[in-house]
Formats: sequence, C-alpha cells, structure tokens
Amino acid sequence: MLRSGHRLLAVCAISAAPLFAGAALADKADDTLRVAFTEDIINLDYNYTTKREYIIISELIDETLLAINPADGSYLPALATEYTQVDPVTMDLTLRKGVLFHDGTEMTAEDVVYTYNTVVSEEAGSLSGARIEVWFESAEVVAPYKVRFHFKQQYPLALQDMAIRVPIRKKGTYGAKGAFDADAASGGPVGLGPYKVSSFEPGSELLLERFEGYYEGGPKGEPSIGTVVIRSLPDEGTQQAEMISGSIDWIYDVPRDVAENLGNMPQIKHLSGPDRRIGFLILDAGGLAEPDGPMTKVEVRRALAHAIDRAGIAEALIGGAAARIEGACHPSELGCNQEITVYEYDQDKARELLAEAGYEDGFEMELWAYRDKPMGEAIVADLNAVGIDATLRQVKLDSLNVARANRQISSYFGTWGGDTAPPIRQHFDPQTDRNLSGDTELAQMVTDAYTELDPDLQAKLFAKIHARISEQVYWVPLWSYSVNYLTDPELDFPTDEDGFPRLYKAAWLN
Repeated sequence: MLRSGHRLLAVCAISAAPLFAGAALADKADDTLRVAFTEDIINLDYNYTTKREYIIISELIDETLLAINPADGSYLPALATEYTQVDPVTMDLTLRKGVLFHDGTEMTAEDVVYTYNTVVSEEAGSLSGARIEVWFESAEVVAPYKVRFHFKQQYPLALQDMAIRVPIRKKGTYGAKGAFDADAASGGPVGLGPYKVSSFEPGSELLLERFEGYYEGGPKGEPSIGTVVIRSLPDEGTQQAEMISGSIDWIYDVPRDVAENLGNMPQIKHLSGPDRRIGFLILDAGGLAEPDGPMTKVEVRRALAHAIDRAGIAEALIGGAAARIEGACHPSELGCNQEITVYEYDQDKARELLAEAGYEDGFEMELWAYRDKPMGEAIVADLNAVGIDATLRQVKLDSLNVARANRQISSYFGTWGGDTAPPIRQHFDPQTDRNLSGDTELAQMVTDAYTELDPDLQAKLFAKIHARISEQVYWVPLWSYSVNYLTDPELDFPTDEDGFPRLYKAAWLN
C-alpha cells in the first residue's frame, strides 16, 4: 500500500506454465508476441479513449503517477513515489528521478503539471479531463521533482484517478495554446511505458518495441518480450484460423465453446481467468431519446429485467466464473449493495408487466451494442420471446458514443470494467451523457457519495444508490465476465485477480 510520506516499491511475479514445442517457435525465436483484437485500434492516446483494448495498450506504452495492486486494490508508487495531503484540497507529490520518455528526455514536474492542466482545459476536450474535473483545479511546479495539486473539493478517490486515468505526456505534446491539436498523440505518444511505438497503421497493425530505457523499481517490472505486434482482426473466425496456424500467439474474450474446442489442440493453450467487467442494459428512463417512449414506463423496464435469461446466457456464452448479477456493480466492488430488488427470469411475468404498461402486443425496440455480438443476439431473442419486436444494432463504439451524446438511443448493451472506474460514477454522474435515467436526485446522491470522507456514511449512500437504480430499473444488470484466453503453449501469461490482461507480464517459457 502507498502511504502518505512513505516510499514503496512493487514487484511483479511471473507464474509457471506447461512447456510445448510447437508452431510458434518462430515467434519465440524472434522474441515477438503477436496479438489480435476484435476491436479496431484507431487512437493510441488514452487521454482521448475508454475502450478496454486502449487501456491494454496504454498499460504498455504509458505511465501514470500511481498504480493499483491487482491483488488487493491498494495504491502503488509509479511515477510518483510519495504524496502528502497538505490539507483537504491540496496535495504534494514527489516524483521519481531518472524516468525517461521514449525519446530519451527525462520526465520532470513540468511534464506532470503540463499534462494535468492541459487535459482539463476547455480546448482539450479530453476524456481524462472529463474524469478528473470534478475534483482537479490546477497543478503547479514546486521543485524539479515535486508538484502540488489544488483540488476543487475534498475527493477521496483522487488517488484512484491518478492511478488509472491520466497518462503523463511530455510538455508541449498537444501544441501551443490557441493551436491545440487533440490528435497530436493519437498515432503514438512519446510515452514513458515499458514499450514504445515503432509503427502504427490505424485499424490494422501496431508494432511495439521494448523500451530499453524504462525505469527500474516500478510496479510493472522489466518486460521480458522484445517486440509486441497487435493486429485488428474484427472477424473472430479469422482470429481462430490464425491461432491454429501459429500466426497469432494471444487472443482474449473468446467465446466459451470456441475456447474449449481450440484449447484441445496441441498448438493452442486455453486459459480462463477472472474479470471485474460486467454487462448491462441501459434504458432511456428519462425519455431523452423518446420523451413518451416505452422505456419511460417502469413496468416496461421491469418486464425487460424479467425477460432475459441472464444466468443461462452467462453460462452458455462465457462460462468460467461468469455469473448473473443483480446490481449495477461487480459483486467484489467496494459498496456494491446486493440487498436490492431482484428480477428473476420469468417471461410470463414479463408479459404481464408489458400488458400493465399498455403494450400487450409489444413494441418495436432497437438495442444498440458495440461488442459481444453473440450475447446481444441472445438478449434480443429473449425479448422477442415475450412479444417485443427487438432488433440488434451492432456498431462501433465511436458511433454509439456519438448517437448517445445526440440523444438518439433508447437502449443499449454495454460493458464496464473495474479497471477503469466504478460504473455508477461514470453512468449516473450529473454531467455524463451516459446517464439516461433523468433522475436528478440520484445524480446528486452519486456526487455526494464520491465526495464523502466518512466510510460509514459513504457505504450508506452507496446502498441507497444501488437500491434506487434497481427499484427503478434504470439498468438491467446482466452478468459478470470470465475471460477466456487462447495462447501459444510456449507463452507464460499470468492472469491477475482483477481480470485485466497485462501483456507486459507475458514471457516465453524456457
């Protein structure tokens, strides 16, 4: 645990795995890990992205002030080695010396101050800034390796934001004031992480090389593999064929049946690990897209909750540790209240509720989604079974984000990972366009909960928040995930307790 005024180090361990001399010896021989993502990779600047694949890449090329221990959620020193809470709205951070950017220049307080002050600026319009602006006022240089943060208000989760949201950029990265370039780092930032960008073809391929100047003593440790190639392969069949041929060494989020079948082949290893990601439906209860639409009626929202066989879908399509969830949170998450209204799978009850709401003959419904298409199709099939004329609209995440911001979506299937932030904070905050509830009182409760310093009072607020979300069915919580990986048998890939894939921990077996 990182404590105020204390200096601590992190050690990363590599676990053992079976040895197999197979098709990927060429990969081991040239020390190259070949990875495939289903999602397109377009922008490498995590200050402007949110998708999990972008987080995986950012962990390879970027560094933040702090890190989080995946085993217990405690804070670890990274670019900052210690901090002091001067008063409730002032914090001093001491920076690690000798940390180099990928161009060989040393990181100083100037870069940290530049990054934080820039991402919250109006011209930046960054997602990092949108995340921290609730508490961050400004930063100033105190000394070459010391910065002072000024808060707008006391904020217990400021350290969490420092650990998972704002990668540090070199001073001047985004250009001069008045000539701001938000895309300046999209093709590959001059980062501080264990790997540097060698080449990038958006939507096609990213080539990373181990950064030999990476600092010692950090929580990530020294990476083992020299080169990482990440390809965008939206077609899962193509991914699987290339796994079989040995052209790919690592894929994740593989459907259960595929993972189990391919894992029986001698040239492929199947791993299953935990995941703090959850799936859910967000419904336009506030009538933002359709002021008098079906989703504004609580009976309809409750009908949807009863209509979907959440446990069955999770078991059939995900497997492993995946399970039905009841609340708008992962059960392991701090403050996740499970003493809430439960909507059992009961399609007869769903039909009754639809009739009560005046939709005995159903209604047309377009369910938007951006990933996990087989699960989206299963959800739609269950909704069709109770008389709802539901169709799946599968789009890219960017398209969904634009449509949601323009209030064109009445329902969508989304996912959220605990490696980014608690979902209620990001989806029920008064400022976010993800909040489709229209419930201003709930939004204020969320704000109060995340600024409350008393743990007991905060826990009570969280309990009320989750109870209200469940009772009003602003969400239909679906399931937690379990990640299925397919890897080369020669690859040692540790799976952490929080379920986040850290590719810098991968190593070839001897």
